[in-house]
Amino acid sequence: MTIGLCRPGAWRRQDTASFSRSTSIHRKPLTASGEPPRLTPNLINSFMANNHSGSVGGGGIGGGNSGSSNSNTNECRMVDMHGVKVASFLMDGQELICLPQVFDLFLKHLVGGLHTVYTKLKRLDISPVVCTVEQVRILRGLGAIQPGVNRCKLITRKDFETLFTDCTNAR
Repeated sequence: MTIGLCRPGAWRRQDTASFSRSTSIHRKPLTASGEPPRLTPNLINSFMANNHSGSVGGGGIGGGNSGSSNSNTNECRMVDMHGVKVASFLMDGQELICLPQVFDLFLKHLVGGLHTVYTKLKRLDISPVVCTVEQVRILRGLGAIQPGVNRCKLITRKDFETLFTDCTNAR
């Protein structure tokens, strides 16, 4: 280990990156244009190939809810919505899609923000389902939600179509 002088009176280690704030865990990944990466078909296919199946989180540790009648609530599938793959979970026989992801993909250019979407949901009498911690981890791993997000809501396809129609007719 070497100790070197950074500026007068300040010492730092020079032989290890573990003391550097520029390590990869502290940097947000950016594309060549300087924007965060988007969920693309190639990224989805790569993630799915690395998990060796068409779904994520179905079995193994944390793969189900022991107190629930549906033990596959953490099984995430990529489904087609208006020509784009979005993350979905099957809960109690209903396919629920990630609200922040569909907001980012389809609604953000139509409404002022996610707060406006929640106001519309309330007016339309649509009640989103709150994700479990494990579901949030799966969605972050897929890139469906931002890395710093620690909660998320899910809605049915039918409710999304109702919301989408409301947003497009409000213009």
